[in-house]
Amino acid sequence: MAINDHQSSYPMAKKLIGDPIDRIDGKQKITGSARYSADIKPPRLVHGVLVMSTVANGRIQKIDISATMNVPGVVAVMSHENAPKPGGLDKNKPSETATDRVMHLFQDNLVHYNNQPIAMVLAETLEAATEGAERVQVTYNTDAVKPLLPANQNKAERPERLPRVDDQVDTKRGDYKAGMAAAATRFEQTYLTPTQVHNALEPHALVAVWEPDGKLTLYNATQGISGCQKRIAELFGMPKADVRVVTQYLGGGFGSKGTTWSHVMLAPMAAKLVSRPVKLVLKREQMFGMVGSRSATVQQLTFGADKEGKLTASGHFSITQTSDFDEFAEPSGTITRMLYACPNQETTHRFIRANIGTPSPMRAPGEAPGVFALECAIDEMAEQVKMDPLEFRLKNYAEVDPNKNLPFSSKSLRACYQQGAERFGWSKRSPQPRSMRDGNYLVGMGMGTTTYPMNRGESNALVRLMPDGRVQVETGTQDIGTGTFTIVNQIAAEVLGLTPDKVTLSAGDSRYPEAVGSGGSRSTSSTGSAVTQAAKEVLNKAREMAFKDKKSPLYNVAEAEIVAENGRLQLRTDPKKGETFASLLKRNGSKPIEAKVQSKQGDEKEKYSFFAFGSVFAEVRVDEALGEIQVTRLLGTYAAGKIINLKTATSQVLGGMVWGLSMALHEEAKFDPRTNRIMNPNLAEYHVPVNADIRSIEGYFIEEDDDVVNPAGVKGIGEIGIVGTVSAIANAIYHATGKRHRAIPITVDNVLV
Repeated sequence: MAINDHQSSYPMAKKLIGDPIDRIDGKQKITGSARYSADIKPPRLVHGVLVMSTVANGRIQKIDISATMNVPGVVAVMSHENAPKPGGLDKNKPSETATDRVMHLFQDNLVHYNNQPIAMVLAETLEAATEGAERVQVTYNTDAVKPLLPANQNKAERPERLPRVDDQVDTKRGDYKAGMAAAATRFEQTYLTPTQVHNALEPHALVAVWEPDGKLTLYNATQGISGCQKRIAELFGMPKADVRVVTQYLGGGFGSKGTTWSHVMLAPMAAKLVSRPVKLVLKREQMFGMVGSRSATVQQLTFGADKEGKLTASGHFSITQTSDFDEFAEPSGTITRMLYACPNQETTHRFIRANIGTPSPMRAPGEAPGVFALECAIDEMAEQVKMDPLEFRLKNYAEVDPNKNLPFSSKSLRACYQQGAERFGWSKRSPQPRSMRDGNYLVGMGMGTTTYPMNRGESNALVRLMPDGRVQVETGTQDIGTGTFTIVNQIAAEVLGLTPDKVTLSAGDSRYPEAVGSGGSRSTSSTGSAVTQAAKEVLNKAREMAFKDKKSPLYNVAEAEIVAENGRLQLRTDPKKGETFASLLKRNGSKPIEAKVQSKQGDEKEKYSFFAFGSVFAEVRVDEALGEIQVTRLLGTYAAGKIINLKTATSQVLGGMVWGLSMALHEEAKFDPRTNRIMNPNLAEYHVPVNADIRSIEGYFIEEDDDVVNPAGVKGIGEIGIVGTVSAIANAIYHATGKRHRAIPITVDNVLV
């Protein structure tokens, strides 16, 4: 099944939004017929393997490729000595895609970080290219450059002000100093999070093909087909229409594949150099540095509270790191601005530069590390004022967004707290740390609030009702493994009163109407809204046709009284009075009815604040003698607007909770202080959870009917699962052991110290 001609083949008895419908690409994935970017094999293909720098800062003095060229099958080596000059690299021309990262395209001999791509070997086979890359000899000059701060540096004498964080770098409301001075109880602590690396199962991969007419086709593992198309066209100085980007399937991205990184440009440059298609697949260790990471953070949290436990002041002061050649900021303090009612507050964001690859969005960027610090600090503050952690959160519940002074479009956080606590058994928790035990294990219960903003970008969709009553949907979105294609089908089917097997989706290709990138939990809110609006427009046109057709059973019937059910238009109050779409269109010339819609944010955000909310509860067992931590229960309850597909939605939040466990207990990139090279660039030593780490895990939804948030009525759920889980586990470990850990990951050695 080609990704650009999706058609579900199963009969469906139901079609309602919310149904746990099976994924339309499930059969292809489980049978192995799904073709990912690295599976594309055009004629005359050559394989590319990158050569990476082994110093963190310097200049390339010499590249010796003599041994490489002696390897049978090696075609060429591309480096700064012979790389083509992209025609669009004009430093004086403003970029249309300025949010993309600075690339290293072999245009100079500078090295900015260890594991930076500096050359590419091209060969007839992957084996020859790999051996050739190993034989490249590089000589560096590291004496003429000044080293920057090492990675994970926790302090800097002069951290720089961030250029922009969620519209505001720093925020102030009320009088922070006066609020702290007036407090009966004060709190101040610092929390640390490490560099973490995206590790999607599918590595970054693409195949670049220059067509005979000079146009470029990229089969690219990307979270943003349209954004990649624009960026590559811009750098080559080509018309956008001359660049085609195809993503048939994606094996995970988590933010890393949302950016157009250096390798995406290097492959077509190499293809131009050798006049043959080039396949470039990154090795696992090459993904540690050149394609983004979650920045390390240092976060200072302060609170003041009155005698009743109500917050009088709060502060969140964050330092992150970025590269020496680009800027990306981890906006850690944004949730502190809006989550709790507090009249006096300050937040700041600063960064330091280091010889590292540029950080990037990583599932819940800003929110995941920021809410870890915030929700651990909230628990610590609750203990100081001698209140139950849940009671303290409810005491400081924000009915409106205190940062923007706007009402929430909808907020069901109280219900999430209540239902989550009841299902988890929070009332059985003994308040005193170290007071619960099961044999050799100390038992702890913790919780954390979770939230994530509703993000919406500009997306286009075309919906076409065919004369036979089937529906075609076209949109340039991509499915990053979360089920986007399935729910787009589901939305169109729901609006037009069809079963999903009557809907054909064409997507995953820049030839279709431009859609937003899949990041920030915004695919359904953006592309789903475009499909919703286009399908409704088609339905209205069909109603109008029936209204005007004297031979139709619905002639002269008010359009508001006509509904779509089971492939028919029928009278709302008398379902027998109506006809099929096919009969209506046949009588009116057998021409399709179609609508193309551009869906984008209006002025809603000036009137409302849009967030999904939830609560996460965790139970841990800690072996007092061995320091072993077992997370025996995780339970999350979420309110995220309309749930389109219960099966894929549940999968999303459970996956997020697993990642939250990973962030709390496992993930950390370790840097060699001598070379600034990541020392654990593999899945053996960069630890992530396995099945044995996950015990009981549950995810529930409180559905909200929000007609303000967007036409699809959804808020997004791709990232909210991770956000509150980290702190829930950290708080549970404290409750079990009586020892507070303010740096993650929390490992055996931390517990035993």
